[in-house]
Amino acid sequence: MVNRKIITFCLLFAASVFSLRALGKTDEDEKKPLNDEWILCITEFDFSLLGPARRIAGDVITRNLVDTLRSVSYRLRVSPEYAYYEGYAWQQSVNAAAKAISSKQDERTAMLYRGDPDWRYRRNLKKVDGEIEKLMEDYAIKEAEKPLINNEPRFGLSQSNINGTYPAPPAPGGERRFCQNQKADAFLAGSIREFHGRYYVRLQLFTLYTNSYVYDDDVIFSLEDAAGAVIEISARLTAVISGNKAAAIAVKADPPESQILINQNYAGRGNVEPREHPPGVITVAVAAEGYEPALVETELSAGELAEIEVSLSPLSYSDVNIEVPGAVDAAVYHGALYVGQAPLTLRLPLGQLGYVAAEAGDEEAKAVFTSPDMPGEAEVISLRTKIPLPSGERRVNKARGRYYWAWGGTWVTGIAAWITYGIYTSQNEALRESTSEEFLAKAKTMNIISMGAIALVSTAVVYEVYQIWRYLRTATENVTPIVRQGKVKK
Repeated sequence: MVNRKIITFCLLFAASVFSLRALGKTDEDEKKPLNDEWILCITEFDFSLLGPARRIAGDVITRNLVDTLRSVSYRLRVSPEYAYYEGYAWQQSVNAAAKAISSKQDERTAMLYRGDPDWRYRRNLKKVDGEIEKLMEDYAIKEAEKPLINNEPRFGLSQSNINGTYPAPPAPGGERRFCQNQKADAFLAGSIREFHGRYYVRLQLFTLYTNSYVYDDDVIFSLEDAAGAVIEISARLTAVISGNKAAAIAVKADPPESQILINQNYAGRGNVEPREHPPGVITVAVAAEGYEPALVETELSAGELAEIEVSLSPLSYSDVNIEVPGAVDAAVYHGALYVGQAPLTLRLPLGQLGYVAAEAGDEEAKAVFTSPDMPGEAEVISLRTKIPLPSGERRVNKARGRYYWAWGGTWVTGIAAWITYGIYTSQNEALRESTSEEFLAKAKTMNIISMGAIALVSTAVVYEVYQIWRYLRTATENVTPIVRQGKVKK
């Protein structure tokens, strides 16, 4: 009875081990997708129509564009592209199997001319025939089954781009061979030229699976708008390279005169009709005079139409009274804008940081303030004018130089005091073992020198503290004060 239980347990254990091995073998034999990378080669951009002074800007635009492309991590293959790489991999697999059969058949034919003994020839012939039969079965399997292709391969740049070089674009008709030589699935060509004082950038993308240019885009911009233009054209190119569908965005703002900016680029007033935009995070800014600005950030998905509605809130105002006691007809400036003569009242939005300046003849005053936070409050800013000090840059440099000299003097005198005091203490210890009058006189002299050095370093420290205070005062005496006067109820 015991033996039967043991035999049954062993059989069950062997069956479980066999099933686990079979399962592991299935996982190991599971097909791995082919073509895990999608390689892009960026060619040298054409600057021949740019003047020498503008080629530096062209290099900067190119580098920014390349840096943006490095952010792409993968590509989503569309059906035609998947079918192309599937057929290419299938053809390579079948050709490799056919070459293996042909090679083995050539080996079988060569056995007739080797002069082997009959028994050895029959043995080797049986072995080769078996191998040919297996290769034929393998060929039939590969011919019947299509290989598995990675639908989301990793995106990468060609080896030449990784090494920091950009090859010249191919001549018309040589695009396919260029991709094969660079071991790339596509290449990007571009040109930058001058167009009536602006920059004209054109980009073209050639893909191997279509054997044609699938993307052609251009943009015209000034140097001041270069950053936004490069971001825009890079985003469109990134969407094409990553294989994502473009998204769309529409904006409706109230009041109708509101200005709308999408990713810091002007889009229009009031309503913006649906326009294509690459997937990703997008920022919409809406502003109108007399209203609080609004900022909306959202993320667009591929193929999505995002409709954004923004209603701005009217600004609430408070009063700020500007007074200049003792000055007649003092001119008042709010920021750089002349607003009138004191006394006057400024009507400003709630909680706004402002700058105000007053000028009366040769005297002036200035202050930074914050307007009241409540509509029912008024703030009084009292400015006291005085003759401004001369240009402070030279005075600040002079005060800084004196402080550095004082700081250096403190270190020099401190080291001298430390050395002389050390010598004196050593001599004082030696006096206990010596009765020489000459040595006693030297010790007294060193004591006087040490005390003098200590007094000198104390003076240097006091002088340094004074110079620090003088330097800080000189450097900050022309700084605009921040005032916060008491609020007065209306």
